[in-house]
Amino acid sequence: MPEESPQLLPGTLYMLILRTLAAAPLHGYAIARRIKQCSADVLDVEEGSLYPALNRMLVKGWLRAEWGISDTNRRARFYRLTNEGRKQLAAETSEFNKLVSAIQLVLKTA
Repeated sequence: MPEESPQLLPGTLYMLILRTLAAAPLHGYAIARRIKQCSADVLDVEEGSLYPALNRMLVKGWLRAEWGISDTNRRARFYRLTNEGRKQLAAETSEFNKLVSAIQLVLKTA
């Protein structure tokens, strides 16, 4: 029986997408592939979660999208971080680090 990927904590998908796009614009499939690579194949973001999240992030103004050609010569929508997205990444990273620190304290002392 194949081992399941761990569940993402609520709210972390936005942070992972924002962090991935901080380096360079990417299309959806490349975003998911990059997250998987960077997590040593632990985090597997499925299309059913990724594309709705990207659309919500566009509406919030954290991303911009434009059509282009992928490495495989296919038409793809490339996502780019906006200034608002960079601010959101900093805020989400800070909150995530606080949460992880608090959980670690409980694990050490409980």
